[in-house]
Amino acid sequence: MSSVEAILEVPSSLRYRLIVPEKTVKHIVYVLHGYGQLIEYFCLKFTGVQTDNTLFVFPEGRHRFYLKGTSGKVGASWMTREWREEDIRLNLLSLNLLHREISQNYQAEKITVLGFSQGGATAARWLAYGNVTCDHFISWASVYPPDLAIDKHSLIAKKCTFVLGTEDEYFPASEQDALIADYQLKGIQTVRFEGKHDIHKETLINIL
Repeated sequence: MSSVEAILEVPSSLRYRLIVPEKTVKHIVYVLHGYGQLIEYFCLKFTGVQTDNTLFVFPEGRHRFYLKGTSGKVGASWMTREWREEDIRLNLLSLNLLHREISQNYQAEKITVLGFSQGGATAARWLAYGNVTCDHFISWASVYPPDLAIDKHSLIAKKCTFVLGTEDEYFPASEQDALIADYQLKGIQTVRFEGKHDIHKETLINIL
């Protein structure tokens, strides 16, 4: 008697939210959330940030789970270490389809992709392997995935910015200066703000 693993293709879907400007869209900003977040609440961090012509697009990771135990608050993620290659493939497929739909409805002059925390790695892979041309990639409190060469960041976007809070609990204070210096050496713009592992609204407004 033996155990055999098989794969079955099934239909799926991608949930996303929009913050739509009152005037004609000229700038599209895709925002990929971090681990354990839902776009319903994550997008609230961006209210009041949009300009008259900026459309914010918030796709949600396909993996949803209870943050504690078996009930209560729910979060989402982009992938885990289990069958990660398939998650990467489906993330690229989903984001490409999303971009195609958004592009059919809005003709923008500029595209920005912001990846926060875990979403930064997924965003970087999308820019490297997907069907989107990016003017500005913002890696916010995130890391470049190990399968991408950070010194070739110009291949994924015309401009790359790394943003980090001075008190970010996921980036030890003793290592922040060295990390910032390395990014700057590789030609990546760096921005720091007084704060923790979160979206800092004033900093975001200045960058955009």
